[in-house]
Formats: sequence, C-alpha cells, structure tokens
Amino acid sequence: MSSTFHGLQVAKRGMDAQQAALYTIGHNVSNANTPGYTRQRVSLETFPAYPAPGMNQTGTAGQIGMGVEASTVERIRDTFLDTQYRDETIKVGYWDARAGALEKMEEIMNEPTEDGLSAVFNQFFESIQDVASHPSEAGARSVMIERAEAVGDTFSYLSTSLKTVQGDLQNERDVAVTQVNSLLEQISNVNQQIQNVEPNGYLPNDLYDERDRLLDEISKFMPVSLEYTKSSGNASATSEGVVTVQLQTSQGPITLLDGKTHQVNAISLKTNQDSYVTEIHIGDEIRNPESFPQGKLKGLIEASGYIDNSGNKTGVYASMIDDLDEMAYEFVNWFNDKHQQGVTLDGDTGMSFFNEISQKEGAAAGIVIADKIKQNTNNIAAASSASSGDDGTGRKGDGQNAQLLSQFRQKVLINSGNQAVSLDGFYQSVIGQMSVDAQQANRLKSNSETLQGAVEQRRQSTSAVSLDEEMTNMIQFQHAYNASARMVTMIDEMLDKIVNGLGTGGR
Repeated sequence: MSSTFHGLQVAKRGMDAQQAALYTIGHNVSNANTPGYTRQRVSLETFPAYPAPGMNQTGTAGQIGMGVEASTVERIRDTFLDTQYRDETIKVGYWDARAGALEKMEEIMNEPTEDGLSAVFNQFFESIQDVASHPSEAGARSVMIERAEAVGDTFSYLSTSLKTVQGDLQNERDVAVTQVNSLLEQISNVNQQIQNVEPNGYLPNDLYDERDRLLDEISKFMPVSLEYTKSSGNASATSEGVVTVQLQTSQGPITLLDGKTHQVNAISLKTNQDSYVTEIHIGDEIRNPESFPQGKLKGLIEASGYIDNSGNKTGVYASMIDDLDEMAYEFVNWFNDKHQQGVTLDGDTGMSFFNEISQKEGAAAGIVIADKIKQNTNNIAAASSASSGDDGTGRKGDGQNAQLLSQFRQKVLINSGNQAVSLDGFYQSVIGQMSVDAQQANRLKSNSETLQGAVEQRRQSTSAVSLDEEMTNMIQFQHAYNASARMVTMIDEMLDKIVNGLGTGGR
C-alpha cells in the first residue's frame, strides 16, 4: 500500500506546480512592455501513478494518482510567423533605404519650382533673347552674364549638394556594415550562453528571446537562413540549440556565423578612391555589389554608388551626378562652339563664353564664365560672321548669333540610351526618372510596411503578453494553490487522528 504521507506528497507537488505557474505569470506581467519578450507558460504534466508495473508491485485495487508536476517552462512562439516577419523586414529595409535617398535627392533638385535648374535655364534663355533683340544694349548683355553665372552656380550647387548627401550615405553604409558585424558577434555570444545552459536540462527562454530579437534586427540588412543544432548532454527535447546564420545569395549560401564553432565571418567592403563599393568580402568569399541580395545594406550601396560588373560607376546618386556632368559638359562645349562662330561688338571672333571643360567628370562644378566676357560685355558675340560694316554699325544691330545661342536647349544633343535628345529632353527625362523611382520606392516601402505590420500583429497575438489573460490565469492558479494547501491541512488532521487518537481505547 502507499505511504501514510502519500497525500502530503500529492498536495506538495500541487502547491509546487501552481507556485511555478504563478511565478511565470509574474515574469510575464513584469515584461509586458519589454521589446522582443515572448510570453511563457508552465507545462503541467501528471506525475507517474503508483505503483509502477513490475514483478514486485504492491497489490492494490489500481494505480493511485501521484499528483502533478511542472515539467518545463516554454515560450509561446510561432517560428513560421518569425520567418514571414523577417522576409518582409528585408523588403522594408531595402525600400526604406532607397526611398530615403531619393527623397533627399528630390529636395536637392527642387523640380519643378522657380528655384530649380530648369527655371534658371529659362531665365538665361530669356536673357539671350533680349540680347538678340537689343544686341547693342550693355544692360541686356550684363543681365545675360549674370544669368549665365546663375546657371553655373546652380550646376555647382546641385553637384556639391548631391556629393555631400552621397558622402553621408557612404558613411551610413559603412555604419550598417559595422552594425551587421556587431549583431553577428552578439548572436554568437548568446549562442555560447545557451550552449552552457541547455545541457543541464533547462530552457533559457530569455536568451532565446534575445537571440530572436537580434535575428529580427539583422534581417533588416540582408536575407539570412537559420540552421539549429541541438545541444549535447541532458538537453530538453524542446530546447532550440545553437543557430548557424547564413547569407542567402543567388550563388548559394554563405556562412556568416557557425553555431558549432562560434566563428563569425565578418563583412567588409572594398572601395575605390571615390568610396564606390567594388567588392564585398564575407570571410573568404567575395561578391560583386551587383549580385548582393536585397536588404538595407544593398539599398545603401545602390544609393551611395558602386562599380557594376562592367566596371562602370552606377547607383542612385552616382547616376544623377554623372547626368549633371554630362549636361554641363555638352552645354558648355556647344555654347562655346557657337559663340566662337559669332562676332563681338569690337569685331573679334573665336572667343569662348565659358572656360573650356576638357572632361565630363566634374563638369557640373566647373562652369566658369571666361574672364574676357566678364571684364567687357562687348565681347559677347551676338552678331553673325556675315555682319558688314567696318565701323561696326552692322554688328550693333545684328543679333543673329545670339538668336542661335538662345536655341541651345533644343539644339544641344546628348546621347540618352540609343538616341540623341535635346538638353531639355534629357533633363526632363532625368527628373522624370527620379520621380518615378521615388514613387516606386515609396509605394513598395508602404506595401512592405503594411505586410510587415500584418505579420507582426499576428505574431503579437500569439507571443505578446495579454494582461487580461495573465490576470485570469493568476486567479486560476491561485485557487488551485489554495486548494492544494487545504489538502495539506486536511491530511494533517487525518494524521493527528492516527497519531494522537488511535491506541487510546480502555484508558
């Protein structure tokens, strides 16, 4: 037969189990607002009944229940929702980086407004037409020079501003790489702590939460896949083990963190003298920036500039800077060429209006009016070479070359794609493409954030702490604890009767 103290053991196990459940509820409530915390619950299981089957089992009418035990404290988490959330986080990180970069670019280009490059060109264009209509008036010529300086200043301002923001994006890109490497180190440290706890049969739930939070964070920068390896020793069947983190690329996975050896393969960027990314090194692996997978890091690399597979500079800001340089170079060379064909009021020819620009790179920041033009407005070649009159009378009334110069916006041809377009058409195409890219980035960012929010809501409904639910459970376990305590009191009365009440007959 079972022990006289059998009931006390059953009640004690009941009190211990309910007490563990109450402690876990207290832990949940305390961390209700802790970022990344996953609610926990105690798994209650029936204690093995008495007696156990065997040759020497005690003869009883049947097995007697031995109460309850708290087997494990587990997290309530859905790994499928975690995977979905991280997939959407990758997209949010990528499109957020692109949208932010393009938003700053739109602010710099400031089109269409009265202060943009297009408006400055309009004013310069009008001033040339004034000179064409009144070629001998010094006032009209002075205004043309001032408007030409405004064109050069605007080109220079746009180029300088774009390069400044590009430099900021390059710094942000480098900081992102540092953050990724730091996150990998932190995950490795948590892995080692988990590996020290699990072989003892415990579930380090709070460490699991911290690791999942770090994995959520790193998924903003790049797509990663996870492989879990069980811990040795007396690890629980529900333990997660250590995680191996791999970067998913089109050329196959690359190990960022080896969960077994705790080795971290840090990411580093190789850049040229202009800080354009040429290669991405991950441990012993080398990847071209163009083939690097989507994420915030790829978005920052594309925004700040990189060298593509053909060896050309590309990227959001790199392309816009190159387009401005292309416009400035073609504009200055064409304008100088036509201006040199004209005749000044003093009868000179072959005079450049702007200083010569020998190469396209940096042309937007190098538009300067020639000293002879600034020093003497008579040197503006408004007349055509066909003007007659040795006394200059014909030239003073001739504005044919100025009229030709006023048409530069339609005449200057720039190669765009497979066709030559006017300066106006080229600039409109550049601004239009920027607007389309910005709209696309904002739209896809918004869509990704919506999907991410929906998944996060489902994940929170599963894993987040509900104070109402915890309060209900607290009352439930408190009553069960009180009932078990009442069982101890009742059994104590029974034992008192046995010890002090029996054997007193006949006294």
